[in-house]
Amino acid sequence: MTAQVIDGKELAHKLRVEMAEEVAQLKNNGVTPHLTVIILGDDPASKSYVNGKKKASGQTGISSDIIEMPSSASEQELLEKIDVLNDDDHVHGILVQLPLPDHINEQHVIEAISPDKDVDGFHPISIGKMMTGDDAFVPCTPFGILTMLHSYGIQIEGNHAVVIGRSNIVGKPVGQLLLNEHATVTYCHSRTKNMTDFTREADILVVAIGKPNVIRAEHIKEGSVIIDVGINRMEDGKLTGDVDFTSASEKASYITPVPKGVGPMTITMLLQNTIKAAKGLSGIGR
Repeated sequence: MTAQVIDGKELAHKLRVEMAEEVAQLKNNGVTPHLTVIILGDDPASKSYVNGKKKASGQTGISSDIIEMPSSASEQELLEKIDVLNDDDHVHGILVQLPLPDHINEQHVIEAISPDKDVDGFHPISIGKMMTGDDAFVPCTPFGILTMLHSYGIQIEGNHAVVIGRSNIVGKPVGQLLLNEHATVTYCHSRTKNMTDFTREADILVVAIGKPNVIRAEHIKEGSVIIDVGINRMEDGKLTGDVDFTSASEKASYITPVPKGVGPMTITMLLQNTIKAAKGLSGIGR
């Protein structure tokens, strides 16, 4: 068996074309979706991510701006900036680029963003609604993963999904989304004993641990669906995932590559959340 590659880059492009048409219709109704991103400091990786979000926004007709603050900015200064954006009717989505400097409490910042503008999907209200299956802003990477599974017609209901990783950004929410769609979900993490006993039983395996090529063919079930969330830069500069793509591809039925897999979908779902926020705040589609 040779796995079918789930092409996140191609799917993201298709979705962004559809989003551009939706944004054009919103503009005809006098609403231009707007995303504001706040970044603290000069971390090159964070700046690259933020610039990528701005570029993607422009491609779909979403307006956006970047507020740059020094890494020395206080938590209070950041919270005051968020308050201003919360009250700005022109701004539909607010995103604070993570990680933050050590002196700033990340949870305080997440909770300061209005739930109506929480396009990252990290606010406790958003998470609570997701847990109960209510309509909510969904964290972008898990949202992208579910969209990929749906787009490729992969059955979720009744299947055993194993999630390796329990972060609040990916692991926990993607497991909940799979559970909401009637999968049987098992979480594995750094303290799981005999982890391969679980991975070999997974119909859908989501790997988000940040260690290159740790999941290989011998760790997975024949015909399983492999979603690789990891992005690891090797010494030669190349990117690789948490899954050994070459060996796993010979045993899986579907697999995401790295790069061009989950990554492009994450930004795409941020755009989708921004459009949703604009429609909600403007009363369109209610």
